[in-house]
Amino acid sequence: MKILVINCGSSSVKFKVFEMPEGEIIAGGNVEKIGEEISIFKWKTKEKETKKELKITSHQEALKLISETLTDEKAGVVKEVNEIKGVGHRVVHGGEGFEKSVIIDENVIKRIEEYIDLAPLHNPHNLAGIKASMKYFPESLQVASFDTAFHTTIPEVAYLYAIPYELYEENRVRRYGFHGTSHRYVARRYAEIGGKGKYEVNVITCHLGNGCSITAVKNGHSIDTSMGLTPLEGLVMGTRSGDIDPGIIFYLEERKGYSVKEINNLLNKKSGLLGISGYSNDFRNLMEKKDSDKRASLAIEIFCYRLKKYIGSYMAVLGKVDAIIFTAGIGENVPYVREKSLENMEMFGIEIDPEKNKETVGKEGKISTEKSKVDVYVIPTNEELAIASDTYQFIISKQKQETQ
Repeated sequence: MKILVINCGSSSVKFKVFEMPEGEIIAGGNVEKIGEEISIFKWKTKEKETKKELKITSHQEALKLISETLTDEKAGVVKEVNEIKGVGHRVVHGGEGFEKSVIIDENVIKRIEEYIDLAPLHNPHNLAGIKASMKYFPESLQVASFDTAFHTTIPEVAYLYAIPYELYEENRVRRYGFHGTSHRYVARRYAEIGGKGKYEVNVITCHLGNGCSITAVKNGHSIDTSMGLTPLEGLVMGTRSGDIDPGIIFYLEERKGYSVKEINNLLNKKSGLLGISGYSNDFRNLMEKKDSDKRASLAIEIFCYRLKKYIGSYMAVLGKVDAIIFTAGIGENVPYVREKSLENMEMFGIEIDPEKNKETVGKEGKISTEKSKVDVYVIPTNEELAIASDTYQFIISKQKQETQ
């Protein structure tokens, strides 16, 4: 069964076609620079890889191009679009309304629209992808998978801010958390590796990419996470500041004349690793200059220090910790971050094997010693496969209902 997974950004559409239930990728690619003078379309199958430059003005045009390429006589992987049995969509914000992936209908679309205020940079583009997909894949089951869904199990004590309660009651200002599909995937994968049930593990999952978040998972459920109302809170990230004193905002506005828009841009796009180093948000660039550039080194050290603080606090929240899991671009590929963020934590039962850590790059593996009371793992994330699996399960359940 073929499942298409779509991830719509502000000016891009990423996609993969899975053969399910095997989880095999049979095609994939992306459309970049939507709305610019020249857009880029990349397409990859087992047999070939192509790249085109053309003008794509909207997400609807991008989905049309994807559907046409999928069925192209020479480049495609299906003869007709109805061979794509399901389309899974990544949706960033599901508010408090969606605790898991759902089949998309008009009511779901309406509720996603209601959460645009909470994710104005993401949900409109996610919706554009959904509506275009419904047009070009009319017979496919459409499924929404929410970044926030895994975190709906977080208790009040963790998700409420110490601000007037009315702001939560009237405007739903609270911690929501993001990267939930990734955190769920690696937590479930760890349980699978250990031969345990998915609700039998306590883990700390560290999703470290250009955007970074960390989650405390107790008995398979998220009970706290670092990102908040927006993805700005928490760890130091590529261009986002993470946690700061909120008074900085008032200081910049009142004393230095910054506008709200300028502050928003500064904290989201000019801070984090880029802000500290002064030249790059790419961890690879910073690692190359770590020993020769003081600010590059400082950016890395601050990144690891903040991560270590969160790991320690989540160990206190969980009590018993089975594993600490590193995932996403930095988590999977930068041994130094794993080593530094868990340095001198033997008293907490954490001991990394330096050789295993060094060898485990871009692949799954245990990097803790046999003596370590807490497992430390690198588990490559696969959010697209998680979305494809959810979509596949909906289709199977629907088929069973129809045959009963």
